[in-house]
Amino acid sequence: MPVRAEHDRAVLAGLLRRDPVLHAYQLGDLDDFFWPYTSWFRRGEQVALLYHGAAQPVLLLFAAEEDRPAAALLDELAPVLPARLYAHLSPGLEQVLAGRYVITPAGAHLRMALTDPGRLAGVATSGEVLTGADLPALRALYADAYPGNWFDPRMLDTGHYLGVRAGGELVAVAGVHVWSPTYRVAAVGNVTTRPQARGRGLAQAVVAALCARLRDSVDHVTLNVRADNTTAVRLYGRLGFTTVARFGEYTLTSGAG
Repeated sequence: MPVRAEHDRAVLAGLLRRDPVLHAYQLGDLDDFFWPYTSWFRRGEQVALLYHGAAQPVLLLFAAEEDRPAAALLDELAPVLPARLYAHLSPGLEQVLAGRYVITPAGAHLRMALTDPGRLAGVATSGEVLTGADLPALRALYADAYPGNWFDPRMLDTGHYLGVRAGGELVAVAGVHVWSPTYRVAAVGNVTTRPQARGRGLAQAVVAALCARLRDSVDHVTLNVRADNTTAVRLYGRLGFTTVARFGEYTLTSGAG
């Protein structure tokens, strides 16, 4: 079965819901909020997403390890992909593109999911809901503590960005990359604390508050984290998250010989 463009959200949702944790980001991108920035491709039951809402297109393709149908989808899709893009790919899939792109790894990553939410009850929480009025302070925080992160100001409209202040200054934040009550998934992201305020448990407190808030509207709370960010991995573990998948992030530039 050859690869084809897919425009039917119901079809895509049915395929992605077979593993809503692995495909949480893609499910969230079916929402009206993200849908206009997406292109979808499938080959049989395998689905690839090309997201156009970032500075450069982002390809997402997740599958079980040694998944030959996913590799076949990517191989057939490769000729129509942009000359430069970023990619989130399950282990081994990047090799499918080795003959067409120069592949620059951006680190091994973990997909984690909130599998033991009972742990949240034992964590002190903190954080107030941020709004559009807080955007300048939030941008200043990210410039200081998390430069280069992916943040879409529209996400403040979800009501799921929480911040902690000290001395009138925003010093910690936790937000979402995806929040979809329709598809019952959320992805925590853009979590950071100012360097001078670290070590006080602020990140744990604000992430715990956010997760408790999200669980009122979704069934699956997930996140992505670099595998070598051991401090963050331990923090999420204390809050009830466990690793459910591994994947790599890459910058892809056409021109490989």
